[in-house]
Amino acid sequence: MHRLVLATRNAHKVTELRSILADAGITAELVGADAFPEVGDVKETGVTFAENALLKARALAAATRLPAVADDSGLCVDVLGGAPGIFSARWAGRHGDDRANLELLLAQLADVSDPHRGAHFACAAALVLPDGTERVTEGRLRGTLRHAPAGAGGFGYDPILQPDGDTRTCAELSPAEKNAISHRGLAFRALAAEIAAMPTSSSR
Repeated sequence: MHRLVLATRNAHKVTELRSILADAGITAELVGADAFPEVGDVKETGVTFAENALLKARALAAATRLPAVADDSGLCVDVLGGAPGIFSARWAGRHGDDRANLELLLAQLADVSDPHRGAHFACAAALVLPDGTERVTEGRLRGTLRHAPAGAGGFGYDPILQPDGDTRTCAELSPAEKNAISHRGLAFRALAAEIAAMPTSSSR
């Protein structure tokens, strides 16, 4: 069995990625960055999702000497020229305040009519091995932004993005339904073959 460290302290992401990789046939032990409290947080100084994902994966691989996977993802709103983008998690000023981020975005789009509320979730997934091998894959989920949140599932901006072809928001989908179409699911399934091909790593 492979042991992979996931470069996040977000419990929602750890749970989601365990499910995505399991569905893709990866029998990996996936542990979050919380398993290595001595490793500090990585500053996301990149200007693209791919750059930030690689920064986090490289830091965890170097610190733990284990294969590391990381993602950087966000919401890209058409009428805002792709914003919040890489700033999605701190759009309202404080990193990880989902409610404040969502409320600010809805206020900014209050006067935007439905035909112009197109947006997509974007995700870059990175795999970095201790020997320096790197791989990045990407995924997108297109949809339309609701005027008010709906649904109790998911996290982040899930309650306001309605995927194309559905009548529900991402927060109203079951975890399995969401993983099947999500930006993160697409990116990490594309990365699954790279993970499966890794040599077995010893546990630390």
